[in-house]
Amino acid sequence: MRHYDYLVIGSGIAGASIACELADPASVLVVEREASHGYHTTGRSAAMFIESYGNAWIRRLTGASRAFFDAPPDGFCDHPLLRRRGCLNIATRDQLPALDALVADIVAEGSGMREISGEAARAMVPILRPDVIAAVFEPDSSDIDTHGLHASYLCMARSRGVDLRLNAGVERIEHRGTGWRIALAGGDAIEARVIVNAAGAWSDAIAELAGVRRVGLEPRRRTVILIDPPAGLAIETWPTVIDVDEQFYFKPESGRLLASPADETPSAPVDAAPEELDIAICVDRIEAATTLSISHVRRSWAGLRTFAPDRTPVIGYDPDMADFFWFAGQGGYGMQTAPAAARLGAALALKREIPSDLGERGLGPAPFSPSRWR
Repeated sequence: MRHYDYLVIGSGIAGASIACELADPASVLVVEREASHGYHTTGRSAAMFIESYGNAWIRRLTGASRAFFDAPPDGFCDHPLLRRRGCLNIATRDQLPALDALVADIVAEGSGMREISGEAARAMVPILRPDVIAAVFEPDSSDIDTHGLHASYLCMARSRGVDLRLNAGVERIEHRGTGWRIALAGGDAIEARVIVNAAGAWSDAIAELAGVRRVGLEPRRRTVILIDPPAGLAIETWPTVIDVDEQFYFKPESGRLLASPADETPSAPVDAAPEELDIAICVDRIEAATTLSISHVRRSWAGLRTFAPDRTPVIGYDPDMADFFWFAGQGGYGMQTAPAAARLGAALALKREIPSDLGERGLGPAPFSPSRWR
């Protein structure tokens, strides 16, 4: 029976990134229940890098990931991972307090964002209605090459000796005092000193299988549609547009507009699919905020964003099971936070000092610890 230092469950961006960071000093196996890596949330990401997005801890992780995106390690990839797009958070008159609150939150962190008028916002995105009277523009927000990022983490992990297995769902987990014995689909079994739970929407189920208490992770469905742009307008240089109350967003995507109602419908951990009502809500909200008349939805899909109760990722050893490590609850921000979160997670899992650049941003074990609810 093969023995590993770390068994990482899940090969989405969470599992791929932390496995890559763990592999230098340790033997690592990544197991994935699906037939392809990143089948669920990772493969359905809206691919945005927005430093003002998410709560304070998400924003710190995103900011700490910027240097990696701008200059990936040697051998990681041979092309840029970010393409600058910019981001507009827009507000109607009733939403001005929310816009002011966003500015207050972000300015303290040194963001390059600036407040602009509704007229200036419409100069960037001419389909916005006059109801938009103010906005915040974040010029450094970018599109992420999500496939390139995920594939590069997997490739570098392999080069560092990580074993990757597909169609390897976890069927049984047995704690053996100094480690774990894990039965996989197909009858195979392995042993590991530490389990790293990076199973996304299935993370609480994996914990339960291992005899570890759940931390209260909740998968929530997010719907995305692809629609035609307005005729005669060049949309490629438009920024991402986000309603300041997060009722919708849209952005250019391969010659069309990708849009979402920013829904967060509680869901069981499943292969998520869009529902007609959510598609209709998305169309209605986009039409209310813009001059678009949407007669046809080219494509729609859905993914699960999994949140902890406080919407901050869960990263650290379980307080009741010392060799069970949580790396879950990225909440849909996993792509933009992956570099910093993986480095933080690996340092904690390996029981090393926190990298200094993370520590300078206040990124340490306490805010992410699974013990914060116990």
